[in-house]
Amino acid sequence: MNIVVTGAAGFIGSHLCEALLSQGHLVKGVDQLQPASALKIKEDNLRHAIGHPHFEWHPADLLGMDLGRLIEQADVVFHLAGLAGVRNSWGATFADYLQANILLTQKLLEACKQAPRLQKLVFASSSSVYGGGGGQYNTEASPTRPISPYGLTKLAGEQLCYLYYNQYGVPYTALRYFTVYGPRQRPDMGFHRFMKNAWLDQPLFIYGNGEQTRDYTYVSDLVDANIKAMHYPKHGTVFNVGGTETASVNEIMQKIERLAGKPLNMQYSPEQPGDPFATRADIALASAELGYQPKVSLDQGLAAQWSYITALYANEKP
Repeated sequence: MNIVVTGAAGFIGSHLCEALLSQGHLVKGVDQLQPASALKIKEDNLRHAIGHPHFEWHPADLLGMDLGRLIEQADVVFHLAGLAGVRNSWGATFADYLQANILLTQKLLEACKQAPRLQKLVFASSSSVYGGGGGQYNTEASPTRPISPYGLTKLAGEQLCYLYYNQYGVPYTALRYFTVYGPRQRPDMGFHRFMKNAWLDQPLFIYGNGEQTRDYTYVSDLVDANIKAMHYPKHGTVFNVGGTETASVNEIMQKIERLAGKPLNMQYSPEQPGDPFATRADIALASAELGYQPKVSLDQGLAAQWSYITALYANEKP
C-alpha cells in the first residue's frame, strides 16, 4: 500500500517506517527537523529508512505543506506528528501545542476528507486524556479528564477525528499510547535521561517520591498495534495500547541500577504540574478487536534500551 507517516523521524515514527518497509509497503515520511538540537538524533533515527527504494523522505513543516497533495495517493495515513510532553505544555508554550496537536490535526483531516484512496487514518493519542488516575485500570469508556494542557490537546485531536468521521466519513482509528520506551526514545523522556545519567555517572533527578506508577509499552509492541489498526475494518474507534506490566519509578531505578552494575545517585525534587500519579491500561478491547498482545517484558525492553544508550553516549563516558 501507499502509506504516509507524519512524524516519521521521531522515536515511534522511525520504528513504524522501518516495520512498514519490511512488509513491502511504499512509505512517504514527513517530519520537521526543528529545533536544530534535535536534528542529529532525528537523522540518526531515519538512517535505516533513508535510501530504501520504497521510502520517500520529506523534511518539511506540515503546517506549511499542501497536505492534500501529500496524501492524494495514500491508502493509509499514520498521524504521529505533534508536540509531546506534559510539563512544557503550560504557559506561553501552550500556543505551540495548539498549533502542533490541534490545528495540524484539523488541517490533515481536511485533506483526508478529499483523499480518494484513503482506507484508514491512524491517529496517535495518549493516556494523558484520562488524567491523573488512582491506580485503577483505564478502559476506553473511562472518563476523559486531562490534568495537563498536553492531554487536553490530544483529547481535542481525538474529538476532531470523530467529527470528521461523523460528518465526512473519514475512516480513522485512534490509539491511546501508554508511556512508550525503547531505543531512540527522545532525550527529554524519563528512561533516556535516567540511563544516560547512570552511564555517565551523573545524578538522576526524579520528580516526586518515585512511587508514581506507569503502564510501560515497548516500542515494537506499539508499532504492532499501529499496523493492526491499519488493517482494522471498522472506523470511528479508539483503543488503549499498553505494555506487559506496570511499575513504579523507584522500581525502574532498581532495574537500571542492575543494568549499570553500580549504585545510582538519585535526587528527588517536587512533583510537576500535570504529571499523573498512576496510569494503567486495560487493553481487553484492543486484544479482542485488533488481536493486540504485547510481547516484550519490562526487563527485556530496558536491556535493549540500555544497550542503545550506552552505544549512543559511548564517546562521552568519563
